[in-house]
Amino acid sequence: MKDYQNLIPILKKIARLSKSESMPIEKALSELDHFGFSLIALILVLPFMQPFPVGPLSVIGGLTIAALGLQLLRRKAFPTLPKKLLIITPSNKSWIWITNVCIFIIYWSKKITRHRLNWFVSDKIGLKFEGGIFILGGLLMAIPFAMLLPLNNFFPGLAILFVTIAQFEKDGFFVLVAIFWLVFTIIYFGLFMYGIYYLGAEGMQHLPEWLTNFNL
Repeated sequence: MKDYQNLIPILKKIARLSKSESMPIEKALSELDHFGFSLIALILVLPFMQPFPVGPLSVIGGLTIAALGLQLLRRKAFPTLPKKLLIITPSNKSWIWITNVCIFIIYWSKKITRHRLNWFVSDKIGLKFEGGIFILGGLLMAIPFAMLLPLNNFFPGLAILFVTIAQFEKDGFFVLVAIFWLVFTIIYFGLFMYGIYYLGAEGMQHLPEWLTNFNL
């Protein structure tokens, strides 16, 4: 298991380099080199964890994270990412925010995690949980809600965030936390869709009455 504390100097280097040159996602990931799926998923999910939908980019990001999960299940040694995502170039301000949040997560995860529920993070079963959560969380993020539903990326992003922490620190409890956020997201989306359906059905029911009143 790699020591993710060693990532902090690399993350600071990425933020520093982005001040003087363009830093596409592809270049940042090359700096991260061998740290693998969990950290790459963390880097990718953070820009989409905003209160409001971010449009087509969240679809690309969500499908990419789902693809990472599929590659994990196939036990690939290193992830393959789509070129459309790799060429995205966040601003220096965005890179500073992303790297600072990563450093914050790495620092505090050391303090709040411990080795427990090892079955959920074992080499064989743990990869299945991680891959499955990446797939489902990524697909939920990719659902295009336009600007209608706040936090539609944030909640599935939490599931991805917590399963990466679980793998960083081999803490199976955080896999359960990630599963909770997946279930919460599905309920949240379901209630939203039911609300849309209910309002639509009510509207169709009263449409003849509205048209009669309009003609009068």
